[in-house]
Amino acid sequence: MSLSYEASGVRYDQLDAFKRACQVAAAETTDLLGAHGYREPATVRGESAYLIEGDDHYLAHVEEGLGTKNLVADAVQRQMGRSFYREIGIDTVATIVNDLVTCGALPITVAMHAAVGDSAWFADEKRAKDLVEGFAQGCRTAGATWGGGETPTLRGMVAPETLILAGSALGRIAPKHLRIVGDVRDGDSILFLASSGVQTNGLTLCRQLADRLPDGYRTLLEDGRSYGEALLAPSTIYVSFVRECQRRNLKLNYAAHVTGHGWRKLMRLEEPFVYEIGTVREPSSLFRFLMQAGPIAQREAYATFNMGIGFAVYVAPELAGPVLAAAQASGYDAWQAGRVRKEGSRKAVVIPSLNLTFEGDTLKVR
Repeated sequence: MSLSYEASGVRYDQLDAFKRACQVAAAETTDLLGAHGYREPATVRGESAYLIEGDDHYLAHVEEGLGTKNLVADAVQRQMGRSFYREIGIDTVATIVNDLVTCGALPITVAMHAAVGDSAWFADEKRAKDLVEGFAQGCRTAGATWGGGETPTLRGMVAPETLILAGSALGRIAPKHLRIVGDVRDGDSILFLASSGVQTNGLTLCRQLADRLPDGYRTLLEDGRSYGEALLAPSTIYVSFVRECQRRNLKLNYAAHVTGHGWRKLMRLEEPFVYEIGTVREPSSLFRFLMQAGPIAQREAYATFNMGIGFAVYVAPELAGPVLAAAQASGYDAWQAGRVRKEGSRKAVVIPSLNLTFEGDTLKVR
């Protein structure tokens, strides 16, 4: 039987309905910004980062959780005797700051929230040290200060052997013209930046597959890595790319952090466009393994996983070359993947070579 994210217990229709309800209630508090000298820009709710506007700058805030990836690290440590919590620390920072930079904000501070069911979790000194070092490394890569955090013990709410990781970041856009506002146009180029693997989305489905494998996370992939090692490759942090584009005065019309919802996230912008992807790379050995061993249908895979892309930007066609050069100069694998089309009120992601189309009603995050 094929695996699916919904069958694994993750239903985006229910999650997204709650998120939309939160946005409606939250919008009723917007008037309180005025007492602090700030205001809310139009169309900011529903984007990856929450933005507030001052007279000469913007501030951006993100709150994000790692999800279940550290449960993979726990299982791998039990099976293979190796801690991957340094990678988990990097992952936690990455999932936060990659959301933050989609609006053009560069992170200033990052905070960690690490909740346990029993304080004995921290008795494994090697694991705890790895987590600390990884989180600090993630902050350094993002150019942000680790500003603080919280480590509650939530007995009865969190399993005693489990850690729940999350955090937040504060960023700033100054001068204000550096904001990525979402002014996409018909004919814009779509550029992709490669991911390191699954990064932080789809791990519930990956864990379900591991339970089916005779060798579990020890199962070897075509590239020689074990399944567990491949899943735990630390996420790419894309802050340096956005910073370099700003340094070179290259305008990004929109940016999407490709996490949950897979390639459907390419149409996160509220305004309707058709995003046609003409250049699709062969999936890595990890994604091929997931699809074959699951089995996971191709449509499900591209609707759930990043399938090799972690970040996407939309730029004027004449800037595609310079933006790719900025990505490569700052250490990223990037390529031109497609173009944006305006087709009235239609919103969709179209991948002709795979015979896949995701219409707008498959992504409801607003």
